[in-house]
Amino acid sequence: MNEELTLAFELPTAALLTLALGSIVLLLVLIVKVKLHAFFSLIIVSLVTALAAGIAVGDVLSVVVGGFSTTVGNVALLIGFGAVLGRLVEVSGGAQVLADKMLKTFGEKRAPLALAVASLFYAFPIFLDAGFIVMLPVIYTVARRLGGSFMLYVLPSIGAFLMMHALTPPHPGPTAAATVMGADIGLVLIVALMVGLPTWYLAGYRLGLVMAKGYPNFPVPNLFGESRVTEEHERPAFGTVILVLLLPLALIFYNALSNTLAADGRISEDSFGYALSQLIGPTPVALLISTLIAMYLLFIRPRKGSGKLGDALSDLIDNALAPVCSIILITGAGGAFGAVLTATGIGGSIAEGLDAMGLPVILAGFLVAVVIRVAQGSATVAATTAGGIMAPGVMELGLDGFALAALVVAIVAGSITFSHFNDSGFWLVGRFCGFDTITTLKTWSVMATAIGFMAFFLSWGFYALVA
Repeated sequence: MNEELTLAFELPTAALLTLALGSIVLLLVLIVKVKLHAFFSLIIVSLVTALAAGIAVGDVLSVVVGGFSTTVGNVALLIGFGAVLGRLVEVSGGAQVLADKMLKTFGEKRAPLALAVASLFYAFPIFLDAGFIVMLPVIYTVARRLGGSFMLYVLPSIGAFLMMHALTPPHPGPTAAATVMGADIGLVLIVALMVGLPTWYLAGYRLGLVMAKGYPNFPVPNLFGESRVTEEHERPAFGTVILVLLLPLALIFYNALSNTLAADGRISEDSFGYALSQLIGPTPVALLISTLIAMYLLFIRPRKGSGKLGDALSDLIDNALAPVCSIILITGAGGAFGAVLTATGIGGSIAEGLDAMGLPVILAGFLVAVVIRVAQGSATVAATTAGGIMAPGVMELGLDGFALAALVVAIVAGSITFSHFNDSGFWLVGRFCGFDTITTLKTWSVMATAIGFMAFFLSWGFYALVA
């Protein structure tokens, strides 16, 4: 429990667990049955749950607002810049250029696989929320061009982003877990890819195709505004589009590499290169730089001399940002709900009990991560916290090398499972894909859980071979 909070009363762990389950049921009733907007439903349930959990009246609002503001502070810039960059790629015809290239290379029948493979590469250095938003226009364009259900094209890509975000450094969860447990980041990456690629193919790509059959006529959303088909001579060059899309990846990778080299003592934190990486490499700044360059290359330069260029660009940005405001609010409200569940202390209580049960260390670490994930929502927090809880036991066992790396991957696999209403990604991806709440549970949540469990069992098998 957060020591800074004042408790009107304390509930036992069993009562807190019942309260958490009850709050989820109440959310479903408000959203699905009452048809109350998700933003209002999440805030109302957060307030009610905080009061029922024994958080003093004077602290309830601070917990809710704190969770809301922290989540919005983390995602608003990523969503905003990503939405504008995505709209620029779509309006300029860049998405059509990429779609044509993909379909020519892979063929129309392999379009879902092509999108999923592209998502794997794009998801490697960039956060799930930002990378997915920028990829969406390409997915939209391919889906509109080939027809059929939007699910057929988007679910395999979602699987790619989920796997990379959950398992692979330099994403924050696996990086932090590896650091607190003393594992080598390079070995963790090797094991994560060995485990993650087959996991993505079966529990992401293949499972996505199977789930898509249940939604044969799901429409393509228009969240970035109405689609505009450009003539071939108006479209940017393929190299220009690739430059715009790869630039944020390059900047983010530069930042991650500099941090790794500085942590190993190979470069000085006082060096110009390191300082520059800290300025231009963080994801929000990398996306800002890339979006500004995209404005020039994809919109301003091709339209020079057309008149009222500034007004047209301003309208484009407004059209891109307007639909995502609701998504930002819902995502923030999901963070508020997660903060309330975290403040109850239920996750920590159950995790400590699991750690003390004498289970195999790899199973205990996975279950601890699952519990923390379900309780507070963030995969990054679940991976980091579970790694910290398991670190003392791991040190006593003297694990190192590939065995320790496999243990880290098993723990972070638990951090992606059972995504629900307190996970900001649940709302962000669901709303950008045009899913309602139940559809998000049946697709995103099921896929995340399948990826987590398959990755865990594969990493446990590898651990058994090398430990």
